Amino acid sequence: MSSYSSSISGFLGKVNQGVKPNLFEVEFAFPTGITAPTAGLTSFMCKAGALPASNLGVIEVPFRGRTVKIAGDRTFDTWTATFINDPEFKVRQAMEQWMWSMNRHEGNTGDLYTPSSTTGYTRDLLVRQLERDTSGPNTIIRTYKLVGAFPTNVSQIDLAYDSNDQIEDFTVEFQYQYWTIESGTGTAAGTIS
Repeated sequence: MSSYSSSISGFLGKVNQGVKPNLFEVEFAFPTGITAPTAGLTSFMCKAGALPASNLGVIEVPFRGRTVKIAGDRTFDTWTATFINDPEFKVRQAMEQWMWSMNRHEGNTGDLYTPSSTTGYTRDLLVRQLERDTSGPNTIIRTYKLVGAFPTNVSQIDLAYDSNDQIEDFTVEFQYQYWTIESGTGTAAGTIS
């Protein structure tokens, strides 16, 4: 028998206000030499992101008519963010310049050619899950750090005469080495490193 009450008040006591997917922020740092947007603009224009996935491979070994499963290697999915296109294209330009600095369009060269977070093309990105708080700014309940991230795809922006009442947006796909849980408050604040 479950120790949780099956009443509505029991349920509300456990779910509280829930965790809302629209309460988040993303913090970006750009490599040296990239014309970074005004402080906070990239985070402000990020309209969608994700908490990173966790994947552990499986090695299947046949044994006497059965398949035995053994834990394999860990992999990390591509992380994608969607940005509102600001009128001066500052965020998009920074992402395009970041990719260009790793490998130019025509010359097949790049200023940033090492996967270093201090002198190369990678940077750590922070994804914060927030919780509504009446005492002031939203409380950070969990922070994921995507270590060694860099963009690998800046999507096209569709243009059309019949696209009325819309604002342009675009997505950027990032690769990263691994993620950690950095900080937060309450029981969701555990760390993984």
